[in-house]
Amino acid sequence: MYTSPPATPVAASRLIGWLSLAQLITWGSVFYTFALLMAPIERELGLSRAQASLGFSLALLAEGLLAYPVGRWIDRGHERVVMTGGSLLVGACLLLHSGISSALGFYAVWLGLGAGLAATLYPPAFAVLTRRYPHNYRRAIITLTFLGGLASTVFIPLSAWLIATLGWRHALWVLAAMHLFLCAPLHAWLLRHAPAAEQSSHTAENARPTGHTKVPRTALGQHLWSAPFILIGAFIVLLMAATAALPAHLVSLLRENQLPEAWVLTTVASIGVLQVLGRALMYFFEHHVDLHQVNRLVPTLIPLGLGALLIAPLWESTHAFWVLLFVLLYGLGNGMLTIVKGTAIAEYVNRDHVATLNGALGLPTALARAAAPWLMGLMWHPQTGYTAGLWLLLITSLMGVTALMSAQRVTTRVS
Repeated sequence: MYTSPPATPVAASRLIGWLSLAQLITWGSVFYTFALLMAPIERELGLSRAQASLGFSLALLAEGLLAYPVGRWIDRGHERVVMTGGSLLVGACLLLHSGISSALGFYAVWLGLGAGLAATLYPPAFAVLTRRYPHNYRRAIITLTFLGGLASTVFIPLSAWLIATLGWRHALWVLAAMHLFLCAPLHAWLLRHAPAAEQSSHTAENARPTGHTKVPRTALGQHLWSAPFILIGAFIVLLMAATAALPAHLVSLLRENQLPEAWVLTTVASIGVLQVLGRALMYFFEHHVDLHQVNRLVPTLIPLGLGALLIAPLWESTHAFWVLLFVLLYGLGNGMLTIVKGTAIAEYVNRDHVATLNGALGLPTALARAAAPWLMGLMWHPQTGYTAGLWLLLITSLMGVTALMSAQRVTTRVS
């Protein structure tokens, strides 16, 4: 059993609120700002679109490869060291980024940033909340993602302004300071008194949503080879690849869809608001609708959005409508999908080892997420733009949705 002292509602709200602020800064200053850095870095370092995309892919690769050890460290009660160290590493790498002069240096700092992201983004934060609030983790996770979901809304205009005002190198100094002097101290302060590592396993029925019948206890190794874990793993990996491919290219993609520059930045920034709106809908309605039906419907918004983007060039008179429909579906879907992905292992596989089980997906997730942005850049063509890459993402996301639905059917038969 976990041995941490019980948290009061006020203490829980304070922890979740400040963790959310750190998520906002980390997602915004690194994950979303890359899309704004890509064009000036291509010009200054003489890189092609595929070569520039590779930097983002390397960060995702490093993040995924470190997911398993990070998960194990958190399961063993080292969350404070993990997340504080991750923030310090991100800040240091952003400072180093400001001084790069070669492709090799560019790739090196993004590998380092990926390592820092592995210890600071949603997966470790979700694991922290699941361990601290084992009976109310889903609502804690949804609450955490409210502020974090506004990362693009805050940082696309903020980073664009910093780059325009200071130049991209000095803009990185400001972003680095946020991690060194705000995120790192926040993690060091918030994550004191971490729950001790589990001393005995809960029974598997505690990992099932209300309505499921009891199932026998299983060891961690058996979970890793179970059909629900493999199917949920396929769902997470495929959808993570589809959604990871877009952020690095979204600004360029919207520019190619003939939107004015002001509309491009406003549209990308609005995705954050839509993500939060989607999460708010889940928060307020999750007790009034079937949880498993919601989990089935949410991921379908991603392929629907991609379909709208592929349709856009076919009807020039309504081109802007289809692009904005993509933004609406993608924003709402990606916001809610974060919750579905973040809780799927706990809901359909096992809650006791959620950080380790999620970490076990680190290698396949890393490979898929790393390949996706690079492939989007590689498949880009001056005449056809991102069309071929969008078709690949559509097929990938449909396969992921199918895997989740299959996992739900398997879990229902087992229970």
